[in-house]
Amino acid sequence: MIKAIVGLGNPGEKYKKTRHNIGFMVIDKVAKRLNCGKKKEKAFSHLYECNDYDVILAKPQTYMNLSGNAVLNIMEDYNLKPEEILVIYDDLDLPLGTVKLRKNGSSGGHRGIKSIIEMIKTENFPRLRVGIGRPQSKEDVADYVLSPFDRDEELTVEKVLSHCEDCLLNVLKYGVDKAMNSCNKTVV
Repeated sequence: MIKAIVGLGNPGEKYKKTRHNIGFMVIDKVAKRLNCGKKKEKAFSHLYECNDYDVILAKPQTYMNLSGNAVLNIMEDYNLKPEEILVIYDDLDLPLGTVKLRKNGSSGGHRGIKSIIEMIKTENFPRLRVGIGRPQSKEDVADYVLSPFDRDEELTVEKVLSHCEDCLLNVLKYGVDKAMNSCNKTVV
């Protein structure tokens, strides 16, 4: 059973609408839909308590590459096991509009996930990978992930956020295994 959902991103207005912050965007959407109340900052994160679903939503404020610090603190503060935490993050290797729910796996080169794996000492935690695609030009990957979505991508992003919201509700109701079929798809 999932007891915490952690969306990865970078804190601050500068990063708010960037590709790297898709995890934060999903958390904001789910928190609104579930009428979650914001709790004071704790464990390096902005936390929302969703009593109707007995789940905590979190947005680590440690910056992406140190996400493991926040996740470890959440686990310790709430006495959670790795399999009770679901992490949402951007994935360059999936095209924009593609969403994949997995029970575990490697970091795939994602520094936020790598930080989590290093801190909690396991790859065995569920994650929702949200495709942002790779840059079309020779743009630097770091610049790309820290850039906002293009105007022509905004409609797709809204569809993706809605799909992620539905996916996470299915995870909370039915568990990760049963939710995979409805979550894993390309939304266009």
